[in-house]
Amino acid sequence: FPVSMFLNTLTPKFYVALTGTSSLISGLILIFEWWYFRKYGTSFIEQVSVSHLRPLLGGVDSSSPSNSNASNGEADSSRQSVSECKVWRNPLNLFRGAEYNRYTWVTGREPLTYYDMNLSAQDHQTFFTCDSDHLRPADAIMQKAWRERNPQARISAAHEALELEEIRSSKESSNLHFTTISTMKLNLSLTLTLQLCATAYILLAEEEATTIMEAERLFKQALKAGEGCYRRSQQLQHHGTQYEAQHRRDTNVLVYIKRRLAMCSRKLGRTREAVKMMRDLMKEFPLLSMFNIHENLLESLLELQNYADVQAVLAKYDDISLPKSATICYTAALLKARAVSDKFSPEAASRRGLSTAEMNAVEAIHRAVEFNPHVPKYLLEMKSLILPPEHILKRGDSEAIAYAFFHLQHWKRVEGALNLLHCTWEGTFRMIPYPLEKGHLFYPYPICTETADRELLPTVFHEVSVYPKKELPFFILFTAGLCSFTAMLALLTHQFPELMGVFAKAFLSTLFAPLNFIMEKVESILPSSLWHQLTRI
Repeated sequence: FPVSMFLNTLTPKFYVALTGTSSLISGLILIFEWWYFRKYGTSFIEQVSVSHLRPLLGGVDSSSPSNSNASNGEADSSRQSVSECKVWRNPLNLFRGAEYNRYTWVTGREPLTYYDMNLSAQDHQTFFTCDSDHLRPADAIMQKAWRERNPQARISAAHEALELEEIRSSKESSNLHFTTISTMKLNLSLTLTLQLCATAYILLAEEEATTIMEAERLFKQALKAGEGCYRRSQQLQHHGTQYEAQHRRDTNVLVYIKRRLAMCSRKLGRTREAVKMMRDLMKEFPLLSMFNIHENLLESLLELQNYADVQAVLAKYDDISLPKSATICYTAALLKARAVSDKFSPEAASRRGLSTAEMNAVEAIHRAVEFNPHVPKYLLEMKSLILPPEHILKRGDSEAIAYAFFHLQHWKRVEGALNLLHCTWEGTFRMIPYPLEKGHLFYPYPICTETADRELLPTVFHEVSVYPKKELPFFILFTAGLCSFTAMLALLTHQFPELMGVFAKAFLSTLFAPLNFIMEKVESILPSSLWHQLTRI
């Protein structure tokens, strides 16, 4: 038979070349599949099969109503995932010049991603600009500065705006001197001209200042300018939509300056002063919740170990109608753990069971872990911390880093709190075996967090935490097994060519034995003349 003749003509070199080539190709496929999975979180072969081959094979019928309903459901889930994956401004974000840039100077690494800095630029344009900025030269310059990508160009623009206002103020003061205007009016005029530079001082404090003390000095100058501008726009806000927009912008500027000044005081060790500034700010502007000043307040109160006031703040903001955060959930868990952690023992608890207070503490920890399951590894120092980004994704790795960066010291200060967390946090996952489909106390865990966190965090030197942990796709395991098997065959064939040739011929003969049997039966049934004609065809 021709198959037998073909097998008999094959030499051991052919089998070495065959197995070696197969091993090389499968190895290349394995490397590509692994790289694609690490970068995009899915298998390339599986994605191509589902996206392209399945429709060609008739796996999707767009005319059926059930599929139409399914597509509507997918659209609803996608809209929900988009809302869940909204990024938020980090209320405890560091200073670029005094902290982020100093890290870059020391390590040579960029702690902020382009996506994160672009979001900050959009925030600055939203908070610090309005439609009437083109009417005032300094504000027009700053409007362009917030859109500038180059940090040095932004700083130069801020200095240009300040110089322009100094020239204007000197001209107006000279005119007022020659027209014998009183000193009171002169001071008022200087206030009105210098008030336009508040945003320029903000930019310099954020990006040019290399120390917190220097940033605080610039923010105090910005505060003087911002307060005058706020008072003036407050009087004119009802004169039209343009004045109303100016007042809204001036309010945002003033709140931002005061919050950053409070953060400067906190960083410089004047924590009680920082707490007072934050409380006054929250009383003066109770409706501006977008800055999440209460999270700054919670961190400062924990530093003072004023746990009664921390509980009072939580009672106001840990409400079912208000959005949650890792700071809210884990601070509530810390307070409940504090009541029992110093005497907690896993062995004693397993013998006698958990008391009511211990059960409350464990439930609070489970609640916090369900909201953000990435935090415990940072608090327990199972994963290294990096500088927090300027924006965070709630329930994501970025929020976990931002929380642990500032609150790890508070957990360490409470005796036994980290031990209680270590003993109980993994029990959360038994209550939510399918976190992407159904949650226990919160909505199902959003599936988009990994993608957003990879944009917010510097993946060059930080491995993004993924939840739930993804299993390796089938095709990676398959190609790994195929590569290993063919490599082993190539090695054995190279070492024992004669013996492996015998095994290969025996295997192929066994493989083709059913085909030979069928062909013999066909030859015995069909007339020889007909079979001869078919073979000729």
